[in-house]
Amino acid sequence: MKQSANADAKPQLAGASGPLSVEQSKATLDKLRAQAPDSDILQRHLAIEEAIAESPLETGNRTRILRNGAATFGEMFAAIRGARDHVNLEYYIVEDVESGGEHLGDLLLAKRAKGVQVNVIYDSYGSNATPAAFFARLKAGGINVVDFNPVNPLDANSVSPDNRDHRKILVVDGATAIVGGVNLSADYEVRSLAKSGAIEGKQSQFVRDTDLQIDGPAVAQIQKLFLEHWSAQKGAALDQTKFFPAISPKGGEVVRTLGSAPKDAVPRYYVTVLSAIRTAEQRISLSTAYFVPTAKEVGDLIAAARRGVDVRLLLPSESDSELALTVGRSNYRELLEAGVKIYETRNQVLHSKAAVVDGVWTIIGSSNFDRRSVIFNDEIDSVVLGRDTGQQMDAMFEEDFKQATPIDLAAWKDRPVSTKIKEAFYNAWQNQL
Repeated sequence: MKQSANADAKPQLAGASGPLSVEQSKATLDKLRAQAPDSDILQRHLAIEEAIAESPLETGNRTRILRNGAATFGEMFAAIRGARDHVNLEYYIVEDVESGGEHLGDLLLAKRAKGVQVNVIYDSYGSNATPAAFFARLKAGGINVVDFNPVNPLDANSVSPDNRDHRKILVVDGATAIVGGVNLSADYEVRSLAKSGAIEGKQSQFVRDTDLQIDGPAVAQIQKLFLEHWSAQKGAALDQTKFFPAISPKGGEVVRTLGSAPKDAVPRYYVTVLSAIRTAEQRISLSTAYFVPTAKEVGDLIAAARRGVDVRLLLPSESDSELALTVGRSNYRELLEAGVKIYETRNQVLHSKAAVVDGVWTIIGSSNFDRRSVIFNDEIDSVVLGRDTGQQMDAMFEEDFKQATPIDLAAWKDRPVSTKIKEAFYNAWQNQL
């Protein structure tokens, strides 16, 4: 990570036709730098991404931030309707969700009936509340379905229940992908938000999440991650003839997608986020559903604030995990004293996992700022380098911060002693959160 801060490194770029030449790479980088008021900052983040990740930086992509579940479902259903060859879905939670009066199951079966290949991976634990009849109906209609790491307490060789597929992936025709934190869950349906029951006994306005739609060559990285899981889980043989089509440039964004897994010697998401925080020069805005940071994450956020970086965290005020909420709050005092600004959302369940650094480095995906995403889960996160996406993210965060409650240090210090004792007790469980 120390080596990754070398701004003289030469980032490896790839486009629709493979690796770019030195001249092509220089032209692309020059265009990116022209977007940024301080090109040295962009160059530093480009060098970091090149040094710490294994996949190339893909040029020629169009990206679109999907602010919430309703926007994601709308774009997802539209992309599936337009599919001509295949639809690949991989989600922690898969339910028969609805958008615009149409159910996912009906849409997938209709596409399959027209000859479109449909393949689904769902996590056995995350989707344990989904009726088995739903998956049986999909299979009966010719859809390939894989249950990720089924847990069998009666089988001594069963995979650990901690090893979960927390990814959220849609790939259509190898050209369009959607990734992020939005599950295929009824909690995101507009009609059911007031009665979703995401938090027992509370009536939240909505479940807030963020996704990223990508059109262009970078979709191939996401497709590869889907196929790796499909193969590892021994899914049926697939016709991959058109899984990796030749794609002309769709836009000017540079994208790298990280597929993190417990088997990795180095947790890719963890390293790339720490590197971005450590080399931030102006500002960091970060949101997460479960804030259970490691000592290094806390230390790096504090160090950034102390060197003058404007560090702001958007965190939940209510959660489906009281343990995670309480453990996260136990870090507030140390962060606030260092100058980190903390905001808690109001009237919503925050499930978004996103960050933007210096207005040029953006990450959106399924990884939370917690131990579980680093240690146990299979995750997916896409990094976008460039001013256009960074500006969109900065604007989204500004709106979020205005609608959230800032945490005051003096008031926080005066919270009840019983709350402080509970935080200290719950900290013993943080490695499982």
